[in-house]
Amino acid sequence: MSLKVLLATGNQGKKEEMSSILDDINITLLTLKDFPDFPEAVEDGSTFAENARKKALHFMGLTGLPVIADDSGLEVDALDGAPGVFSSRYAPTDPRRIARLLRDIELSLAEDPGRDRAARFACAICMAWPGGELLETFGEVRGLILEYPRGEGGFGYDPVFLYPPMGNKTFAEIPSNSKNSISHRANALTELKKLLVDRTDI
Repeated sequence: MSLKVLLATGNQGKKEEMSSILDDINITLLTLKDFPDFPEAVEDGSTFAENARKKALHFMGLTGLPVIADDSGLEVDALDGAPGVFSSRYAPTDPRRIARLLRDIELSLAEDPGRDRAARFACAICMAWPGGELLETFGEVRGLILEYPRGEGGFGYDPVFLYPPMGNKTFAEIPSNSKNSISHRANALTELKKLLVDRTDI
């Protein structure tokens, strides 16, 4: 019998991405859609790792199940790591978030032409187990921020995140199956999988 594990998201796409990486481990992934009345976790940490931990512990306490939670975002060198943990709250919609990001980068480069457009997507994952054990991993992928969006796929900041190893395409131009294999979340999940494969309680 497989172990039930709660994935602390209601996003079906994220569930499918995580399931594809963890599919050979004996777990059954539930999502927050299976618990629609649960209150949201307060994500007020100063790092991705803090927020992932808060979310995992919150829902583990409510369900008594092992919980996998993640927090991720974009960090831009020219903005001293912003938007960071505020990536999803940088503006109300994806187009407005991108517009603000590009404007802020241009202002920063005008003040200091020595800066560049280097950036990374980062993801922290925490798996909280009943009894208090925490498994924590981190993944990242590095690239550059373009001056204009390119591509129709992906979501969030994908249209302006250039990933040179994939033919100088943006994340919005890379097919989703290819992007999911090299993304920051995939990297963090792969590290989590390494911690799970030899466990005797799964």
